[in-house]
Amino acid sequence: MTKKQSNDTLCVQAGWSPKKGEPRVLPIYQSTTFKYDTSEQMARLFDLEDSGYFYTRLQNPTNDAVAAKIAALEGGVGAMLTSSGQAASFFAIFNLCSAGDHLVSSSTIYGGTFNLFAVTLKKMGIETTFINQDASAEEIAAAIQPNTKLLFGETISNPGIAVFDIEKFARVAHSNGIPLIVDNTFATPINCRPFEWGADIVIHSTTKYMDGHASSVGGVIVDSGNFDWDAHAEKFPGLTEPDPSYHGLTYSKAFGKGAFITKATVQLMRDLGAIQSPQNAFLINLGLESLHLRMSRHCENAQKVAEYLKNNDKVAWVNYCGLKGDKYYDLAQKYLPNGSCGVVSFGLKGGRDLSIRFMDNLKLAAIVTHVADARTSVLHPASHTHRQLSDEQLIAAGVAPDLIRFSVGIESADDIIADIEQALEA
Repeated sequence: MTKKQSNDTLCVQAGWSPKKGEPRVLPIYQSTTFKYDTSEQMARLFDLEDSGYFYTRLQNPTNDAVAAKIAALEGGVGAMLTSSGQAASFFAIFNLCSAGDHLVSSSTIYGGTFNLFAVTLKKMGIETTFINQDASAEEIAAAIQPNTKLLFGETISNPGIAVFDIEKFARVAHSNGIPLIVDNTFATPINCRPFEWGADIVIHSTTKYMDGHASSVGGVIVDSGNFDWDAHAEKFPGLTEPDPSYHGLTYSKAFGKGAFITKATVQLMRDLGAIQSPQNAFLINLGLESLHLRMSRHCENAQKVAEYLKNNDKVAWVNYCGLKGDKYYDLAQKYLPNGSCGVVSFGLKGGRDLSIRFMDNLKLAAIVTHVADARTSVLHPASHTHRQLSDEQLIAAGVAPDLIRFSVGIESADDIIADIEQALEA
């Protein structure tokens, strides 16, 4: 039996296995369409009786190779690339929910996801109850209704850097016959594999650490294959009852452990079309090949920055789960023993206005609407990504109005700290 390869090796080798005379590097299949010899061959593909490529909106060899690599890294049975992390969040939810359904989410999540759940899904008849992710299992269970289809949270929250107790939420979800979906963007599978702690579906904004160079927007949904849809068939008719758009095919029976990701691909991607371009998938693959190396450096640098900030008398508070004494230090030791991420959040004595002045004086770190790439960057969420939220909603989402999100890059830690120091002096 072949020994299971480490994620370090999978980052480099998984997904694309060239045969004799084929390119060593994953090719970009920049084609919308694929040729067949007979009408019958094409018909079998449209009926899902054969697997193969016929139109890039549904499947493309470049995208599939990258999806297979990410599935291997997470330990899943399959994955689907999307045009963005937002599309991954929407597709993962909409694959299970329809008008009249409900989900329960941690309130401490990325502002774009919060808005998707609170505003846009609500317009579609899907309601969300937001809860404090530090609530007890009993309080979480109390938020679940008869029409609740899933629980949702982020391994490490953006931008509050709160650590999600995956096992606690998984136990509550499974005891109520529903799956747990976890956004693992900040930790990446290098530092946490949520399936090993009971999560059922994992999503990522591949735009962040997976790409790692701010060059391509993308997302991915990974299916663990572990949730038994048929055991809770009445809750998930989309997976356990015949689909009239595929001649009455039932996904859970036809595709077994791959039912969720197959339905997301052949039904949602077919109809909504938020595909990732093969060019972007190629760029993400380049990023994945060094993910294991970069994450180590991001975490090492962020730890040094967090310790510097904690010991600076101009700084009011610091959130970084690698700091001893941090609220989430113990959970981080459990779920993220090898490091968390490169993002540190903090506030300055003097509040919101001083935070903005500090940012304007940074020289190495750039103010950008981005996070988690090789270059150090900074953002004030209350003014930027979360500006649509009231102060009350900001606090509920774990975002203090004075919070600075500092994304530590892979430059010299000494140079990053020197930049912070001169900006604080200025």
